[in-house]
Amino acid sequence: MAGNGEASWCFSQIKGALDDDVTDADIISCVEFNHDGELLATGDKGGRVVIFQRDPASKTANPRRGEYNVYSTFQSHEPEFDYLKSLEIEEKINKIRWLRRKNPAHFLLSTNDKTVKLWKVSERDKSFEGYNTKEENGLTKDPQNITALRVPSVKQIPLMVEASPRRIFANAHTYHINSISVNSDQETYLSADDLRINLWHLEVTDQSFNIVDIKPTNMEELTEVITAAEFHPTECNVFVYSSSKGTIRLCDMRSSALCDRHSKQFEEPENPTNRSFFSEIISSISDVKLSNSGRYMISRDYLSIKVWDLHMETKPIETYPVHEYLRAKLCSLYENDCIFDKFECCWNGKDTSIMTGSYNNFFRVFDRNTKKDVTLEASRDIIKPKTVLKPRKVCTGGKRKKDEISVDCLDFNKKILHTAWHPQENIIAVAATNNLFIFQDKF
Repeated sequence: MAGNGEASWCFSQIKGALDDDVTDADIISCVEFNHDGELLATGDKGGRVVIFQRDPASKTANPRRGEYNVYSTFQSHEPEFDYLKSLEIEEKINKIRWLRRKNPAHFLLSTNDKTVKLWKVSERDKSFEGYNTKEENGLTKDPQNITALRVPSVKQIPLMVEASPRRIFANAHTYHINSISVNSDQETYLSADDLRINLWHLEVTDQSFNIVDIKPTNMEELTEVITAAEFHPTECNVFVYSSSKGTIRLCDMRSSALCDRHSKQFEEPENPTNRSFFSEIISSISDVKLSNSGRYMISRDYLSIKVWDLHMETKPIETYPVHEYLRAKLCSLYENDCIFDKFECCWNGKDTSIMTGSYNNFFRVFDRNTKKDVTLEASRDIIKPKTVLKPRKVCTGGKRKKDEISVDCLDFNKKILHTAWHPQENIIAVAATNNLFIFQDKF
C-alpha cells in the first residue's frame, strides 16, 4: 500500500499465449475467484474452463505474492444445435460461480446460453492394489481360484485433478442465460435470461421454479430485458436484478412466490441536459454486484459505475464516471456496435474499492474512502514481474501531454469486460482478450 492508504499496483503474472494470432475460442469470457481466493477460474468462448491454484510459496513469501499455476483444465460445454428453432447454441461460457467448500472437493457452476452444469473438481494421489476379488486390470477373478486372503495396499501416485459433471440443468430457458448466482443457503441458485429468472435446487435437475417473468403477452409491447441478477450474500430470500432500462429491482421471495412485483426499485432520473438519441442504450445496466456486507450494491452502465445503498432507492450514494470522454464519441461507438458492450464490475473484499473495465485494455479502480481513482492498462509492455503500473490519462482535445493518450488513438477492439478481485487480498485478475493478467499491490 502507498502511504496515503491507496494501493499501488504492480504486475504479477500473465496467462495465455502471447502471439497476436488469437482464435475466437481462446477469448476469455468470464473470471471468478472462489471464496477464499485459493482458486481462480476462467471460462472462454471455446467452452473450456481453466482453474488456477494459488502457489503455496507465494503466500508465505515476504512480501506475499499473488501467483497462480494451472490446476485443472476441462471442456465444460460443447456446441449444440436446436433443431426445433434451427439455432446454433454456442459453447461459450457466460458465467462461472463457485460453491462454498464443504469437503476436500471443489464445486462450481458454469453456464453457456442454455445449459447450466455443476462440476466437481477433486484430487487423487493414491491408488489401491492387491484386491482379493479383482485382477490388477479390473477383471473379476473366478472365486474358485481365490485360495488366500491378502490385505490391499495403498500406493502413492502422482497427483491427478479430475473434473466431473455432477448435474446438468437444461431445457429451462427460452432466451439466453446471462446470469447465475448461488444462494447463501448453498442449496439453491438462480439462472436469469432476458425475460425470466428461474430458481433451482442443486440436487434437482428436471425442474426449476420461475420466480420472475417479465415477458409481455404481446411481444411487440416488450420495452425492457433483464441484464443481470444476483442473490443477496447473506439473506437467502432476497435477490436483485437489473434491466436494460437502467433500473434495479430488489425482490423478496417471502412476499410472494412469483416476484413480478418488486419490493424496491432503484433508479436515478436522467439528467435532462444529457438527453440524447443514445440515452436509453447507455443507461442499460450491464452488471450489478451486491457488496460482501450486503448493505450496498454497484451497477455498471455504459459510461459510469454507481454505488447504491439498499436503504435508499431514489439515487445512488456515489457515481464514478468510467470513460466520460467517450460521450462525444457515442455516434461512432453505435456504428461499430461497441455501445452494446457489457462491462462487468467487482468489489474488493472489504467493500472499500471497486473495479471495472474500459477500452484500450484500460481498467479503472475507484477508492471509495479517498474518492481517488486510477486508470491502469493491462499491457504486454509491462510483463516483467514487480513492474509498477503507471496511471494512464486520456486527453480529449487541445495539447496532449507527454504521458497522455489521445481519445482518438484508443483501440476499441481491446476491451476489459471481465475482472475479479481476490476476496481477502489486493490481488486482481483482468481478462484482456485471450490473456489473463494478474496484478497485486506493490511489493
